[in-house]
Amino acid sequence: MRRPLQIAAIALAAAFLAGCASVGIDDALKQTNSSASQFTGGKLELSRTTEQRDARTALSEALLGKPLSRDDAVRLALANSPSVQALIAQSWADIAAANQTSRLTNPVFSFERLRLGDELEVGRLLSFGLVDLILLPQRLSISRSQAAQAQVQLSGAVVDQVTQVRQAWVRAVAAGQSLQYAEQVKESAEASAELARRMQLVGNFSKLQRARQQVFYADATTQLASARHNATAAREELVRALGLDDAQAARLKLPARLPDLPKSPREASEVATTAGEQRLDVQQARAQLDVAGKSQGINLLSTFIDVEAGVRRDTVFDGGSRDTRRGFELDIRLPLFDWGSAQRDALNAQALAAANRYDATVRGATSQLREGYSAYRTAYDIARHYRDEIVPLRQTMQDENVLRYNGMLIGVFELLAEARDQITSVNNAINAQQQFWLADAALAASVIGKPVAASSPMTSSSPQAASGAAH
Repeated sequence: MRRPLQIAAIALAAAFLAGCASVGIDDALKQTNSSASQFTGGKLELSRTTEQRDARTALSEALLGKPLSRDDAVRLALANSPSVQALIAQSWADIAAANQTSRLTNPVFSFERLRLGDELEVGRLLSFGLVDLILLPQRLSISRSQAAQAQVQLSGAVVDQVTQVRQAWVRAVAAGQSLQYAEQVKESAEASAELARRMQLVGNFSKLQRARQQVFYADATTQLASARHNATAAREELVRALGLDDAQAARLKLPARLPDLPKSPREASEVATTAGEQRLDVQQARAQLDVAGKSQGINLLSTFIDVEAGVRRDTVFDGGSRDTRRGFELDIRLPLFDWGSAQRDALNAQALAAANRYDATVRGATSQLREGYSAYRTAYDIARHYRDEIVPLRQTMQDENVLRYNGMLIGVFELLAEARDQITSVNNAINAQQQFWLADAALAASVIGKPVAASSPMTSSSPQAASGAAH
């Protein structure tokens, strides 16, 4: 029995080492909080106890008690959103599945009892996969690579979630600002339409002149309705991203305006230095390549042969005598019908695909950064141009027209038209500022390796701007 005991001891030791090499969800959360700290603030956690859930609820209530800033929106989503907790739990499942790869298949115990006349035979067999035991070191290596891949996937999912929250917050605040100005446009149009009606009644306005003012009022009313819906839709998008229930959504308060532009944009050289192996997409592709390469060797062997080794002990009772037989068994699968060629082709193809995906990811990383930075810098320049040039000029024109109106050089309709043009310029400035903060969030995600598509700042325009251009 010495050799079977030695084999059993080796199997137990191997199973123990596999358990020690496992990666847990706490390790993955720590890694994510470290590698994506600018997105999580080190606050990402999985709530598994009542105390943790109560702490999350208390934090959510505190954040909802004041106007929600962009950073507080991220904190609220991490603390309150069930979607965030769901993706962490899914990562836990993925890591557990990766750890399962390193586990040996449980041994099989077989028991036989046969009787022939006065003869009784009792057979016992303990068997396990010999190939699995031999390949255990390779299985451990694959398990670690799969766990690393699951960790990178968790980081990428969190970056995506936080980026969605940041952009949803920008859209919601900008939509609120646009709604305010749409209301001003509507009030101005309503006043001019009413004045035109009264002037026509006393014979100072033609029917055509009144119709022009009335159609502008009708268009302004339509634009206000669209702006109200856009504000509601943007707010509800943010509510969903934050994971708020109905009671929490009713308490949600947002700032009246977007943050000011930064004094200076990020430099291209600063962004370019991040294009390297620390990017999440590169890490993900490399982890997939490692898993495919390591799995290929093990699976290629399993397509040729599979061996089950067992230790047997049989006892025969015949009358008053008792005989014991000891030995071992080997069960070998014979490749008579399937030589595994199709499986080996699939494994080779998967490894080749993983290698090419890695090369494509590395080559595309810097290109994505350049595109993201171009959108960011263009949006910054446009928003700053509106802030420093167009809006101040419109304000100067408005002030001068007020003076001309007071001097009776222009009429009230010319003054109202100038006011409408100024409001249109402000709406365009709000839209440009919105595009900048959307591009800023997209660039931050692209820098870490999770590119986000952003609308072009050159082609986006607000409904109010389009309406103003038409008039």
